[in-house]
Amino acid sequence: MRRTLRDRIRPGVEVLFVGINPGVRSSLTGHHFAGFSNRFWKLLYQSRLVPERITFNDDDRLPEWGFGVTNIIARTTPGIDTLLPHEYVRGRKRLLTKIRKFRPRIVALVGVTVFRAMFPEHRGPVTTGLQTQTLGGAAVFVLPNTSGRNANFSYEEMLSAFRKLASFRRKSSVGSALRRTND
Repeated sequence: MRRTLRDRIRPGVEVLFVGINPGVRSSLTGHHFAGFSNRFWKLLYQSRLVPERITFNDDDRLPEWGFGVTNIIARTTPGIDTLLPHEYVRGRKRLLTKIRKFRPRIVALVGVTVFRAMFPEHRGPVTTGLQTQTLGGAAVFVLPNTSGRNANFSYEEMLSAFRKLASFRRKSSVGSALRRTND
């Protein structure tokens, strides 16, 4: 039985992870990034974004560490090739509403495809890391797609990108605290 995969977002979220849409296993289990070969959870721990090893079964715990997770499109598919243009348009609007409601400091787009979905007007290559674009006032950070089907990035490259996110989060956290102190 497939379920609608619910968001894991609470007020106070600092980093909102955004995927394209749920895969079949995520839908079946009711948990994000649940594919057998998905490396999202291992990367979170190895980059020190979370202090302990966790799995997709722990996605409800992400808010404990200031994280949230959602998708642009709610419909489950085995891949993205059957997603329709109007779903991306509707999904962008829904995501912007969530960003305005929860006000994360950083929106971490999990995959270059997610960036292209959110910024269809962008031309040229997309690199991982901090982008010049923002979403609802939040910094935009592109991570590699963590699916085992992603042959565009090695595990080491993925880990480097997640570590850069961890570093950016720490630096922006300090900057936010300093701005509040000086206000």
